[in-house]
Amino acid sequence: MNIQDFPLIPTQPEAPKIITRLPGPRVRALTGRDRRVTSPSYTRDYPLVVDRAVGSVITDPDGNLFLDMTAGIAVTASGHSHPYVVQAIRRQAERCLHMSGTDFYYASQIELAERLVKSAPMKGKNRIFFTNSGAESIEAALKLARYHTGRQHVIAFIGAFHGRTYGAMSLGASKVIQSQGFKPLVPQISHVDYPNPYRPVGHEKNVTDHSMREIETVFRHKVSPREVAAIFVEAIQGEGGYIVPPDDFLPRLRELCSTHGIMLVCDEVQSGMGRTGTMWCIEHSGVEPDMITSAKGLASGLPLGALIARKKIMDWPYGSHASTFGGNPVSCAASLATLDLLEAGLMHNAKTVGGFLIKQLEAMYNEFEVIGDVRGRGLMAAIEFVKDRSSRDIFPEFRNQVVQECFHRGLLVLGCGESAIRFCPALTVSQRQIETAMAIVHDAIKKVQQRIKGAAAA
Repeated sequence: MNIQDFPLIPTQPEAPKIITRLPGPRVRALTGRDRRVTSPSYTRDYPLVVDRAVGSVITDPDGNLFLDMTAGIAVTASGHSHPYVVQAIRRQAERCLHMSGTDFYYASQIELAERLVKSAPMKGKNRIFFTNSGAESIEAALKLARYHTGRQHVIAFIGAFHGRTYGAMSLGASKVIQSQGFKPLVPQISHVDYPNPYRPVGHEKNVTDHSMREIETVFRHKVSPREVAAIFVEAIQGEGGYIVPPDDFLPRLRELCSTHGIMLVCDEVQSGMGRTGTMWCIEHSGVEPDMITSAKGLASGLPLGALIARKKIMDWPYGSHASTFGGNPVSCAASLATLDLLEAGLMHNAKTVGGFLIKQLEAMYNEFEVIGDVRGRGLMAAIEFVKDRSSRDIFPEFRNQVVQECFHRGLLVLGCGESAIRFCPALTVSQRQIETAMAIVHDAIKKVQQRIKGAAAA
């Protein structure tokens, strides 16, 4: 299979194109059936049913075409149903669907392991453990950090989201609903403030100073640094609001961890796989973590996760950790094809089109006072809505209405944090598609502003 035989960015239909009232009759029927049998815990912000998807365009069962700025929550890195990835999946599926990599060997897993450990920003030799998801990767990192160091305590950050399994949920501190009713959580975990330049906390002028001081406070009053196994951090805080930390934060965190023999674990589940214009987001800082967790975009939509660690750190013994489905041969084949596409130009596209996206968002910031902040790297960007730029009071009801207005205009976006909208499209997205998306967001903001003014005047 030669990548040169496939287009880097496949042809896509023009979108959006809405031909029915939303939701259409077939969608209403399907969502009605769904409500009767599926868990009420799912978070569906609007009634989108996917019938077909290609690139950044989704078609519903009623024939409506939507422009997708979510990529399945930053998952379909190569776009929906990229023909090169589909062909890799088809060829592997015809040879072998499953033979557990925990107990046996197969070429697609071995080749992917070689490529991923080579891609990691840690110099020297690395090893990899395959999982099915980001949460599983975090769980593996938590176990490995405790095993390797012989320590129990772990530090994570307010606003963090690392997954919904017990260890990952305990490390997170994003939304109360995610842990409400599920306590007690995993013990020996402390949380400190993540440095948010837009919303500084504490009396320090430098938000990094505040975060570092909080860690030192934990060391003085709660647990000795000699008892801390790891610090878990997102290079860009994802579900917490796409918060980009100051440039000095990760280097100072690395220095602190090195001083005390603490493992620095970087969660790149959402920010990795070329999304910010480099393979791993932490590369922008020049910092080498001890471990990296990955998933989401790793296999362009198939379930696959990974924990990559320095070889000397991944020293747990035979049989201590395993996964029946982790590193499934079909998922590995999809991931290898995804890596080919990233290297062939999609990572560069994320950098250039991502820069254009942020400039477009900044132009809207200059027009709308309701936008308090624009932030991001590459194709991981966000705008935050506020009631007033001086007070910076969050405005979630405005954000939620904009999301709905976008949907009814055929644009798919999702919220993040308390009051922001994220833009994390496929890395195949074009500048023209970004222009279309930004025009829709612009109109949606104007519509919501008019509605709120009208309600206030009534």
